[in-house]
Amino acid sequence: MKAVFIDKDGTLIYDRPYNVDPEQITLYPDAGKVLQRLQRAGYRILIISNQAGVAYGYFPEEALTAVKIRLQELLAPFGVVPDGFYYCPHHPEGTVPVYTRSCSCRKPQPGLLQRAARDHGIDLAASWMIGDILNDTEAGNRAGCRTILLDNGHETEWVPGPFRTPTQTVHHWNGIAEVILDARHSPIDEQAREIFH
Repeated sequence: MKAVFIDKDGTLIYDRPYNVDPEQITLYPDAGKVLQRLQRAGYRILIISNQAGVAYGYFPEEALTAVKIRLQELLAPFGVVPDGFYYCPHHPEGTVPVYTRSCSCRKPQPGLLQRAARDHGIDLAASWMIGDILNDTEAGNRAGCRTILLDNGHETEWVPGPFRTPTQTVHHWNGIAEVILDARHSPIDEQAREIFH
């Protein structure tokens, strides 16, 4: 079983910091069509998100239920059904004591991906992590995935490190489909391409 792990804010949807208002959640162009292709090719779709707004007290953890429902609604017209929505509510500098701590689930740590993989029986080596900053890349690499950096201008620090080089860098969602479904990468992806075509 293989998966595409997708960062939410700035990758799947336009980044509006600490937003939990469903009316302000909008998919990036082509994201739905690309995820449709990937799901049809046999990839599980798993959303992976840091949600430090909970730790900072900007919104309650329960508000993320409406976010999940909104994402399902936006992807439904493409026939895409996300297999899971995993988030980290922690931050070491938070203001809500129960959420204020260091953890293994906040990206760039790989805990969310590892948990999702256990829950869904995912082969991490056959899977991909997609994100718009190098913390996403690091989380995916640490988990043992291949990684795609969606370089859309959100990474501003470019801090290097042993886990911070993506497998591929693209500038738009269609490039993601080209990378993952390209038969050059592995026999697993060659099979996925055959299923899709």
